[in-house]
Amino acid sequence: MNELQEIINKIFEDGIYKAVISKPKEKNAEYRKITVERLAKFYQIAKYTEKQVFHENVPFDKIAKRTLEIIDGQYLQLNAWGGEKEHCVTISKKGKAFYGAKKNTAAKNQPASHNRQKQYLLPEGQVIEPLVDMGIFTKEGRVVQSMYDKYRQINRFVELIDDCIKQNNYKRLNIIDFGCGKSYLTFIVYYYLTQVRKIEANIIGLDLKKDVIEKCNKAARKYGYESLRFELGDINGYTCPFDVDMVITLHACDTATDFALYNAINWNAKMIFSVPCCQHEINNQIATDGLSLLTRYGIIQERFSALLTDSVRANLLEYCGYKTQVLEFVDFAHTPKNLLIRAVLNPSATKKSKEKALAEVDAAIAEFNVKPTLYGLLMNS
Repeated sequence: MNELQEIINKIFEDGIYKAVISKPKEKNAEYRKITVERLAKFYQIAKYTEKQVFHENVPFDKIAKRTLEIIDGQYLQLNAWGGEKEHCVTISKKGKAFYGAKKNTAAKNQPASHNRQKQYLLPEGQVIEPLVDMGIFTKEGRVVQSMYDKYRQINRFVELIDDCIKQNNYKRLNIIDFGCGKSYLTFIVYYYLTQVRKIEANIIGLDLKKDVIEKCNKAARKYGYESLRFELGDINGYTCPFDVDMVITLHACDTATDFALYNAINWNAKMIFSVPCCQHEINNQIATDGLSLLTRYGIIQERFSALLTDSVRANLLEYCGYKTQVLEFVDFAHTPKNLLIRAVLNPSATKKSKEKALAEVDAAIAEFNVKPTLYGLLMNS
């Protein structure tokens, strides 16, 4: 092992989060500067020409060797930052390496983006075609700065699904996405399940807009997503061609969410993920004497009606044998529609717990004089 190799190996043992290779030995070198950045699952090398940048992803255990290959005989300086040190290597034109280190004064400012970088399930550095087409990733797999909130939102949704599927050794999942719209998240879910989790996923997206369905099917073919297809159809009364493991319903307007949940329950779906939208039904019905404070002011009534709607839905899912949570999907600053109902079939649910959930719904219905659609569908079936 030569001297330069020993120095580079020692440097990368310090948990390097960034390195810069500079001072090309030859004036006509192809790359004027090369950076090395630690991402969630690998290091990314960026090679800069005068007008372009080229990226290369390298496993953690290979980065020292790859850095040596780039520098040796071609560059004269390496600066690297990690832990508490800033490392500096200079190389003479005869190939003699000189190493020095000093306290990394920038370390305390780096925890969020480097030392303790969030481990996203869809990390930067991977070229995920749907994210590129959505304008969230560049062609090199980096997040477009103005789209970072959307990037976080998509990762959050994938995390909510992953929390459920990682507890079971699923080999195959059949999924229905009601009201899929342009299907941004449908494509991402398919990618994550098949490419990251290595699960055989069969997904159908359902929507009422013919042009949207055509565009989505075209995109699925472009990406090579063979088991993802889109159909024109209504949530209410849809006949599913397979046993359903998961139902996704994002922003299905008003009572369309109720029909989606009702179908999911009837199919005995193992998992349900629902982000409700445009909840007008209870807001148009609500009337109460004992708690009139909640209906006196229009904006208060509207928000309370939405919360009541989702509380009723969550309890009715509990009544039907699901373990149900109402979770924050994105920060309130991004959208007022920030709640997600996550329900997982619970074989150990007791008759007592089911009866209690229904009794709470009955009490709310009596107090506020409302007739929720999901309640009516379940009670009349």
